[in-house]
Amino acid sequence: RDRLWTLEVGKGDRVGIYMKKSIDAVASIFGVLRAGAAYVPVDPAAPVSRNAFIHNNCSVKAVLIERRFEEAYRKECDQIGSVPNLLILDGTGGGRSLEAALQQKDSGDSSGRSRTVIVAPDDLAYLLYTSGSTGKPKGVMLTHRNAMSFVDWCSETFRPDCRDRFSSHAPFHFDLSILDIFVCIKHGATLVLLTDDVGKEPSVLAPVISKKQISIWYSAPSILSLLGQYGSLERYDYSSLRMILFAGEVFPIKHLRTLKKHLPAPRYFNLYGPTETNVCTFYEAQGQVPVDRTQPFPIGTTCSHLQTRIVDEQGKVIPRGTEGELVVSGPAVMSGYWNLPEQTAKAFLPASGKPSWYKTGDIVFEDADGNYVYVGRRDRMVKRRGYRVELGEIEAALYRHNEIKEAAVVAISDGEGVQLRAFLACHTEKKPSLIQIKRFCAENLPLYMIPDSFSFHERLPRTSTDKINYQRLKEMG
Repeated sequence: RDRLWTLEVGKGDRVGIYMKKSIDAVASIFGVLRAGAAYVPVDPAAPVSRNAFIHNNCSVKAVLIERRFEEAYRKECDQIGSVPNLLILDGTGGGRSLEAALQQKDSGDSSGRSRTVIVAPDDLAYLLYTSGSTGKPKGVMLTHRNAMSFVDWCSETFRPDCRDRFSSHAPFHFDLSILDIFVCIKHGATLVLLTDDVGKEPSVLAPVISKKQISIWYSAPSILSLLGQYGSLERYDYSSLRMILFAGEVFPIKHLRTLKKHLPAPRYFNLYGPTETNVCTFYEAQGQVPVDRTQPFPIGTTCSHLQTRIVDEQGKVIPRGTEGELVVSGPAVMSGYWNLPEQTAKAFLPASGKPSWYKTGDIVFEDADGNYVYVGRRDRMVKRRGYRVELGEIEAALYRHNEIKEAAVVAISDGEGVQLRAFLACHTEKKPSLIQIKRFCAENLPLYMIPDSFSFHERLPRTSTDKINYQRLKEMG
């Protein structure tokens, strides 16, 4: 905090975090918050041009950056604006590089160190940049109130304590990290940092979870799917693991069935919510998954600190059992997109007093038990031959094939209609023939939902937050 003040960082400023996941990065986050500023993390594996754009877009006052990124980052910043103040770390690990960088920056002037910063609940705490429809990332503005309402809900729901050991699997530019870092710290628990070289390899990760005695795991379903299939989980002791939380995308039911078979003891929670709200609904998936179940579990009921509704295209509440868009209001909902007032306005239902309702873009319905059931994204629904087609439904059907490990479907408009293209990855090198996969689809899907083409890959491309990279698939298509 003190050295940030010497870099002219003050309350309300933005500070970039551009480094590998490490103790140095965690300490930097807390230093930024203590200075009254907001942290802006970027993916160190992303193109430098993207990271420079993000920091230029929100006018960061300073950036804590690893030296290996400095030269390219300076060049990019020079081309699009100006270079912010840099606090340069020679590396990361154990906090030593951060300490050395701070000592080097210290001018010996301690006149500003008695300063007291009082942060208000609605002050900006962090900016998380997500993919934008314009092709440029947009910054989701999240306040201290947003974060704390979620952290308090996690405390109320999961009841962690100082004996817990939390996984830190998600990168810090992904909203799953808010639970990892801040719920853990609130309860004096242990945070186990998992870097990319460990976190994406099931054969490496499986023994680490056991050795580190992780008790609360939180990640996107993709790595859990791989753990269940390739982690050889039966070889390790997971008696410490009491809770498995997953969010970010649909967990294919056959992979969840496999995981629960190997790890029956923990409680499993499906957490749902976009970056703009963090988690807004949740569902506990109890017991073993029946062999005849093909549909994913519901996304559940509304978190106690929020309100939700299902509305039609005019924003009117619709009856139970009817499909519509899920909207959310409450203290966890973002304050808006950075410097994008028009997009912010479009993200909410037209103002009609308080509260304001954020439009998730997700289509759901409420079942007889009062749980929300996820149908799909509004932007992943297409009309084909007069029928409405949800691409996620096609993917769910493809996952039922015994040989299919990963499935993704994209829609391409060719001027004469909509072409459906399926991208598949298999468990083994032996792949079903085109005739076999088309026959399987004919047995599991109506004719108008059968993809026009199929392509097989060793693995499907994923984003830095471990979600299927649909934009890349469209480019491949």
